[in-house]
Formats: sequence, structure tokens, C-alpha cells
Amino acid sequence: MARKKRGKKHEEEASEAWLLPYSDLMTLLLALFIALFAINAKPDSQKMQALAQAFTAAFNMGGPSFFDQAGPSVSQQREIMTDEELGNQAYLQENQNLQELQAQLDAYIQQNSLEDQLSTQLEEEGLMIRIKERALFPSGSADLVPESQRIGPIVAGLLATVPERVLISGHTDTDPINTAQFPSNWELSSVRAMTFMKYLLSINSNLNPARFSAIGYGEYRPIVMNDTPEHKQQNRRVEILIARTLSFNPNEGVYSNSDVDLVAK
Repeated sequence: MARKKRGKKHEEEASEAWLLPYSDLMTLLLALFIALFAINAKPDSQKMQALAQAFTAAFNMGGPSFFDQAGPSVSQQREIMTDEELGNQAYLQENQNLQELQAQLDAYIQQNSLEDQLSTQLEEEGLMIRIKERALFPSGSADLVPESQRIGPIVAGLLATVPERVLISGHTDTDPINTAQFPSNWELSSVRAMTFMKYLLSINSNLNPARFSAIGYGEYRPIVMNDTPEHKQQNRRVEILIARTLSFNPNEGVYSNSDVDLVAK
């Protein structure tokens, strides 16, 4: 009877011996998958911190845990939040400055009855100022008309009050041009943009030329269809874009310097 009891006990011990290496293997696999997730994914910092605390409590052996470095510390999170808040304030402040600039120009437009020649629009890229062709140039020419003196000084003065970059672009309608000076609308729109940019810089010494650039788009960026004389007249224009310096990412709630290539837009 004693031999049978010892044999039964030996069988029970042998049948349960696989549990220890099996549990170790499962733990290692779990740690491997979590490590791969932490390396390849971009998890939410709060969720990752909670996960780290849970696994530290479950597998704490008295030493430092792998999960201690899985996410930012509380102090780091506070620093990040502070940077985000400061960035958001800077973005909102820049937006307010552009709105005030737009209000000043709109008031000048109304006081001088220039609604049919000049307009403003606050866009995602920045503050857009549109000047119709007849307010600056004769048809098919890049020589400024006397009327431009009503617009140039006020625009130059407003541009001198802000630090943002300025892109001046020329636009035409689809009517072709083929002269010795302007073989196509590309040349006409480019020279017009350059001419008006140089004019602004010449009448206000406070403008920094490093902020300015000029480009011609020809007929390839219309704001309306070129199907009527009135619509073609709207498309013949010069645009001044006061580009935002800061941009806001609503998906992550952070801000960044805007490195967008303005010419590509």
C-alpha cells in the first residue's frame, strides 16, 4: 500500500510540472507583444502610463520595471502641456492680429469706396488681399497706373506692422497673349507680381525684403469660371498673402511652426 501511495504522488507531481515553464513562457510572450506595441505604435500617454502601473504591480520583482520608461513621467507631461498651452496662445494671438489687420483694411476700403477693386479674406493659409487688375495695371501691361497710389501705400503700411512672410502672386484670365514682352500669360502674371512687390518695398523702408516673394500663376488658378467677361475680370488680379507663421493640429492638440511651401499652394 505504501508503494502505491508513493507512486500516485510521483505521478501527480509529474503531471503538474509543465505549469511553471508554461506560465513563464506566457509571461515572456506577453512582454514581447507589449514591447513591440510600444516600439511600433504611438499610444496615448495616459493609457500607456496606466498600463505600465498595472504591469509593474503584477510583475514587480523588487527592481526597476521595463514599463517605467514606456511613457513620459508626470513632470514631463506637465512640461508638454505647458508647451502646448503656450503654443495655442501664440496661434490665437497671431490669428487675432490678422483679424485686426483685416478690419483696418476693410475700413479703408469702405471709406474710399474701393469695394469693386479691393477685397480681403481670412483663410487657412493666412490673410489674403485681392486687388483687381484695373486698380493696378492697364490691360495686357505690367506698368502701374496712377490709381495704384491709392492702394499701394496703405497696403505697404499694414504689411510693415506684422512680421509674417508675404507672397505676392499675379493671375490672368484664359485669353492668350503673345507679344515681344509677354509671350504668354505666365510672363505677364510674373512681371506684374514682381512689379507690385518692388513698388511696395520702394514706398516703405520699414519693409524687410527677406519676407517677400513673388510668383506668376497665369490663368491656372482662377477664382471663378472664365465663361463671361465679368468672370474673366475677376480672375485678372494680384493677390497678397500674409502667411501664418503658426499652425494648429486639432487631432493632437499641439502647435508647430508652419514650414509649408507657399509657392506649392
